Amino acid sequence: MRDFQRPGRSTSHAGEAMAATSHPLATLTAIETLRAGGNAMDAAVAAVSLLCVIEPGMTGLGGDCFVLYAKGGKDKVTAFNGSGRAPQAASADTLKSRGVNHIEEHGVHSITVPGCVQAWERLVADHGTKPLGDVLQPAIKAAEQGFIVTPRVAFDWANQVGKLAKDANAKSTFLLDGRAPKTGERFKNPRLAATLRRVAKEGAKGFYTGPVAEDIVTYLRSLGGLHTLEDFARTEGEYIAPITTDYRGYTVHECPPNGSGITTLLMLNILEGYELSALDPAGAERLHLEVEASRLAFADRDAYVGDPRHVDVPVERLLSKKHAADQRKHIRTDRAMNGMKPVPLPEHNDTTYLCVVDRDRNAVSFINSVFDGFGSGKASPNSGVILQNRGSSFKVDDTHPNGIAGGKRPMHTIIPAMVTRGGRAVMPFGVMGGHFQPVGQSHVLTNIVDFGMDPQAAIDFPRAHHREGAVKLERGYAEQVAKDLQKLGHKTETAPAPYGGGQAIWIDEKTGDLVGGSEPRKDGMALGY
Repeated sequence: MRDFQRPGRSTSHAGEAMAATSHPLATLTAIETLRAGGNAMDAAVAAVSLLCVIEPGMTGLGGDCFVLYAKGGKDKVTAFNGSGRAPQAASADTLKSRGVNHIEEHGVHSITVPGCVQAWERLVADHGTKPLGDVLQPAIKAAEQGFIVTPRVAFDWANQVGKLAKDANAKSTFLLDGRAPKTGERFKNPRLAATLRRVAKEGAKGFYTGPVAEDIVTYLRSLGGLHTLEDFARTEGEYIAPITTDYRGYTVHECPPNGSGITTLLMLNILEGYELSALDPAGAERLHLEVEASRLAFADRDAYVGDPRHVDVPVERLLSKKHAADQRKHIRTDRAMNGMKPVPLPEHNDTTYLCVVDRDRNAVSFINSVFDGFGSGKASPNSGVILQNRGSSFKVDDTHPNGIAGGKRPMHTIIPAMVTRGGRAVMPFGVMGGHFQPVGQSHVLTNIVDFGMDPQAAIDFPRAHHREGAVKLERGYAEQVAKDLQKLGHKTETAPAPYGGGQAIWIDEKTGDLVGGSEPRKDGMALGY
């Protein structure tokens, strides 16, 4: 039970429906959509499209999405891959002939074709009850009439002024006289409003063909990009079977590669071999095991994960309990692993995740992102759309699983999750934050399953992430934890920023009632009725 003498927030409880997002307006929009007769998918797309306006550094129409959907709250979970592809003309040889041996993080070759708008249309048509045009109205209103900037949005925006200022279009669209808007200021994006209106009227083709696509492609080609109108016009997401593992009686569902949800499952398989519940949840012993499991899981991810249409990803072998047992042999409880080459994990804490459960217990786990803060930092002259830099994870190497190729999807960090048990969906959840996401998901889920925390307490709990050869600890950990980790051989540092942002809705297995938690590191909330 929560200690009401300590700062924090209570779980949200409801009997009919619930939404949890990273922004109060998005949560309210989801609830209003549900109360107006929409279902969980309508509410999710209404909320995420609004977030593309009011959290522009985290997500946008120029990005991608992945979705997990449990119809009627059953354990038959459907996955949708709404990630975009590299231009057809892209290849390692083509880039090398242009003197490009490494894809710059914010360069034009980091920009893949956005996949989310087509995904929204498909998901609402297949699983929603309302027309896409109706679902997009809150986003259109916010872009056209403006919205009040909230504290975390202002914090993130201010950190990206330098990037946005380098692109004339991004500067004129997303900065006010060369600065980021401040908390409490109203911000409008009329160019994006016009783009959203076109999509509301014409559907996804209003984004992928015609004036919007022409505006984006013309600009990218002026920068040396390989993108064509054909690349945009052929954009299409797909339904795919989730990948799963069992963790202490629960089944955890993730989207398969090219997503990196497999990294979470690899971590959970390793951690299942330890009696975590006997440890202090905020102690060094627990963190040590989590860190070592993450190092091994990320090494597997970077060695094997790519677009399965282009490379063979050995999912079955990687997710076998035998592989987990073999990996645990590398872990010692009395000292950190030596000799492991650090996996490069750039600092990205930028993504939007939300979940919705409706009265019929349809459960949606939805993540939408432009990757880095404000993606590539580039926008076309007239669309109001910031373009993602998801392609920066590609390698200019034909032999690497994530080597760039025409029409190939890059390895993705964004990962929605769904937990089921006994034939029912138990919890849609996610923890946004770039490469941190598998660590965050494992941390939150083990907080619940192993340490008996409610969803809010599990999300509130301090976090850590092993990056650049050091365990970076949020300030919520006691000083002794860092000292104990150092005794085990870990280098420790204070985290440069809060890690991630999570949402979760627990569906009580006996009553069917809903219990929600929302990230205190963001502005959002869980709300139900």
